[in-house]
Amino acid sequence: MNDKQQQRQINVELPEKESEGVYSNMALIMVSPQEFIIDFARIMPGVNKARVYSRIIMTPAHAKMLHKTLEDNLKKYETDFGQIKVFGQEEKNIGFKQEK
Repeated sequence: MNDKQQQRQINVELPEKESEGVYSNMALIMVSPQEFIIDFARIMPGVNKARVYSRIIMTPAHAKMLHKTLEDNLKKYETDFGQIKVFGQEEKNIGFKQEK
């Protein structure tokens, strides 16, 4: 099969509630051999408690595809709008960080 034969159109439905989106400034990632679990949370300055607002569970293959898609889109964003600066990453131990 060539690329044109493999492509298919998918109609994506976006209900009104989900279209509002959820703000997150912290992500917690847990892994197992079968899945990646990503909890999107929000933490307020000066408060040592965060609340999870959404949990996404995906296969390792889908997590890798998401990583590639995010990487591609970040490059496009920086090409169009300039480099994204991450301030205070070394100073604070909150927010999106890679677990080892």
